[in-house]
Amino acid sequence: MRLRVQPGSSVRGTAWVPGDKSIAHRWLILGVMGRGVSRLAGVPRSLDVRSTAACLAQLAPKARPALDLWARKGSSTVEDGGSTWNVGTTEGPDDVVEVEGEEPRAFVEPAAALECGNSGTTMRLLSGVLAAVPIRAVLVGDASLSSRPMDRVAEPLRRMGAAISTSDGRPPLTIEGGTLHGIRHVVATPSAQVKGAVLLAGSGADGETTVVEPVRTRDHTERLLAALGFPVAIRGNEVTVGAGEHTAFEGRVPGDPSSAAFLVAAAALTGSDLTIEGVGLNPTRLHFLEVLGRMGVRVEVSVDRHEVGEPVGSLRVAAGPPTAPVVVSADELPLVIDEVPILALLATRAGGPSRFEGAGELRVKESDRLAALADGIVGLGGTVDVQGSDLQVGGDGLRGGSADGRGDHRIAMALAVGALGADGPSEIADIGSAAVSFPSFPETLARLGADVEVLP
Repeated sequence: MRLRVQPGSSVRGTAWVPGDKSIAHRWLILGVMGRGVSRLAGVPRSLDVRSTAACLAQLAPKARPALDLWARKGSSTVEDGGSTWNVGTTEGPDDVVEVEGEEPRAFVEPAAALECGNSGTTMRLLSGVLAAVPIRAVLVGDASLSSRPMDRVAEPLRRMGAAISTSDGRPPLTIEGGTLHGIRHVVATPSAQVKGAVLLAGSGADGETTVVEPVRTRDHTERLLAALGFPVAIRGNEVTVGAGEHTAFEGRVPGDPSSAAFLVAAAALTGSDLTIEGVGLNPTRLHFLEVLGRMGVRVEVSVDRHEVGEPVGSLRVAAGPPTAPVVVSADELPLVIDEVPILALLATRAGGPSRFEGAGELRVKESDRLAALADGIVGLGGTVDVQGSDLQVGGDGLRGGSADGRGDHRIAMALAVGALGADGPSEIADIGSAAVSFPSFPETLARLGADVEVLP
């Protein structure tokens, strides 16, 4: 599908965004590991979250019926690049998954390989769980996932006592779990997935397990463990967890702040008044708001409740459009790794060159996002330069034109939003890939007032 975008419209009103996949993975895993029946609402139907559910169904006999039913309902489409699409964003009978949990030592050895699809989160987090379970399991993925590095998670789990083999540092992973001991692990490359895997393993290990990061990444794992009663201590960039057990819980998965960032940017570019409700307001996910503030875009944050340790509330765009260029340093960039595409498109209107440093990790996402961003900005009539792992974006605006989402949801949405602020009309190819994380994205833009049209 393509999206035709006409500039000059206003994006305003009230909006909601789909559930946060990062949280959904973790809630499903801990739901299956706790005694009793957990009731989880708002779990997004992306195929990667369903990959986690399907893998857990092979491991946990009590949870299998509910997980099998939930994972197979609805439909899901796989893109050429291996990414996966969400289905459904509003609550209904299929919006809630109820799973009966059991202690991990009751998990059974899977009869077949655990298929993680395109989900690195599934593979890495389950590696941490399986490291502490005395069974043998093989985790496999699609062609894209099979090319991604896994030694960064396998190495600390081996130090804890698990036997893990890879294929030259990449999937498949063969894990033989058992009795683990706590370790102190210093992370070289910031990764919430690696941290999450080690902490999950530590929750079933003897002694304490500490993860030290160069910068603090999203903290959904430690928040969830703490909310469920595990001993968790946080000191700066260090997180320590001890062993424990937990019972069932319930909650509604908050809206994804990374998805909300695209609507925030659309409202800022068009000078409009927009409020996004029910969104997750975890501070480790909101650094993009600080970057926006340096660009001259002001967003008001209001917390109105908590869901299993996660703050939830609203975002309101209070001022825009961008008026100043920014430099995002290599130390800062991991804190906005998912928002770099939309920040880069906003930077095209900043009135001067902006720079995103140390962005090499973007080359191993759903696409080579550095290359995709550069080509997309040029296609829309802007200026950009990639220097190694650094991205420099000119701030003189976009003329309009055509660009390709390249099978990457964040690239497609960023280009579509950027086109709202262009001088002339634009066309974005492969807008359907936005459904990976925001299935109703074009329709939501149109409902909020954007002049957009979906084309075959």
